[in-house]
Amino acid sequence: MMTTAFFTLAGTNAAMAHVKWFCAYDLAGAPRGLGEVLCADFEKLVGLSLLALVVGGLLEGTVLGAALIRSLDRATAWARENTELLFRAVCGGFFVALWSLGGVILTPELKTANTALPWFQLAIAVGFLWRRTMPLSALGIVVLFVTAIRAYGAFHLADYPVFLGVAAYIALTGLGRSLPGGIRPLDVVRYTAAVTLMWASVEKWAYPQWSYPLFVEHPGMTFGFSGEYFMKAAGAVEFVLAFALICTPLVRRVSAILLAATFISAIFEFGKIDAIGHAPIIVAMVAIAADNATAPYRLRNLALTPVGYGAALAAFIGLYYGAHAVFQGTSIL
Repeated sequence: MMTTAFFTLAGTNAAMAHVKWFCAYDLAGAPRGLGEVLCADFEKLVGLSLLALVVGGLLEGTVLGAALIRSLDRATAWARENTELLFRAVCGGFFVALWSLGGVILTPELKTANTALPWFQLAIAVGFLWRRTMPLSALGIVVLFVTAIRAYGAFHLADYPVFLGVAAYIALTGLGRSLPGGIRPLDVVRYTAAVTLMWASVEKWAYPQWSYPLFVEHPGMTFGFSGEYFMKAAGAVEFVLAFALICTPLVRRVSAILLAATFISAIFEFGKIDAIGHAPIIVAMVAIAADNATAPYRLRNLALTPVGYGAALAAFIGLYYGAHAVFQGTSIL
């Protein structure tokens, strides 16, 4: 099982490529039944994920964990000091790329015939040049998100709440504010990125067949495992890394590094479309990896990790299948 997990993590770089950008998909079609998803292999993968979370949490309270945090602080100092600049540069470049491509709302599969939208996207990019116009760019992102919902539906756009998180970061940073309760702009990005990736993980379990054409083109991706099993394992890896983003500082920083590495690795396999599409979440992962915010270490919080992970897993599977039943009219069984 440990060998399987290792190879799956190594191969997840390709699985992290958003399948809707490269393969045919059908959201109206029925997802895999829960009986097929919640099988023995799934249970073993969940158990392994929990083990990884607990080990990471225990490590954080040791001398080695403290040394790792200090090393991360030194290695990521530049990114931490220039987080706002990184977001402005990458997001500005992202919207310039969308303007250049044309016919795309926010991600490659969200097509539009509206000829005014590319120029609207260019205006969003220009807004990143000055701090006082950043809130206007943030508002523009929200307008694009709503436009995409009207064209593709709320269920489809549930794939991308990270864009709303990025918009919140841009607006709050431009205004020099945080949310009540001490929630920082970067925390909003972190939470929405976690939600985005946990939702995407469930989609890998619900529709593994969407990725099968990629396995034909890139047979080495699965390391000899069946496509069905590989997608279960890839979803498990993505889910646990996404959940780790809302955990303790060292765990979430390591998770962000692993996620950034997989997204960047996928670019070499899938090219500029993947680079453009994943640019906002990559910069978010870099910022989270560099974030040196601390929190008191408490063993009782670690003891609650399995409960939190289990609750998140049940909630996202239930939400995905429940929302699909409501919006697409399919059974969850």
